[in-house]
Amino acid sequence: MAMAALLTSSLTPFKHSTLSNLSKPRRPISTSTKSRRPISSQSNGSDSADPPDRIISAVCYFYPFFDGIQYGKYVLTQFTPLQSLLRPLFPAIRVFKSFPFNGFLVFLTLYFVVVRNPNFSKYVRFNTMQAIVLDVLLIFPDLLERSFNPRDGVGLDLVTSLDSTVFLFLLVCLVYGSGSCLAGQLPRLPIVAEAADRQVL
Repeated sequence: MAMAALLTSSLTPFKHSTLSNLSKPRRPISTSTKSRRPISSQSNGSDSADPPDRIISAVCYFYPFFDGIQYGKYVLTQFTPLQSLLRPLFPAIRVFKSFPFNGFLVFLTLYFVVVRNPNFSKYVRFNTMQAIVLDVLLIFPDLLERSFNPRDGVGLDLVTSLDSTVFLFLLVCLVYGSGSCLAGQLPRLPIVAEAADRQVL
């Protein structure tokens, strides 16, 4: 049809209305796409997250730490000052570990009650999702320990190093995540932040 119109226009003179229409400037075509709104520490238009949002977000980071506390058995026995610092958390850890399905129940509660609940701010849901993803990653060192359970030698040294690394990583995530939330900042944990971004819409 475009070629036919072009041939016709070459044989017949343009009408004045056609020329006037062609002379009108065309509106530029917008090619912008809707991008995901970045998650920030602002809440309700203020400069920082609200205190309730900060507290809820900070508490969520205790979940993976409590669930992976067993990986600290070598570190805590060798460094007694660290054990003394964590001693106030021991009652809560005992309650968390008292029932085998507590971890799974906490996972379901955080995911469906907090992450999937639009009544909570994106700040809270993002931090909660980071804690959940961090806890899910604990499956991998657990599988390695169950698959390779050495009693001595180099294998035991490797397991000890793995457990200590996992525990220290959880401890750093707890301190950094909770501390940043209490300060009104948005912590982005390595490995898990991108996965949390994809889950929080």
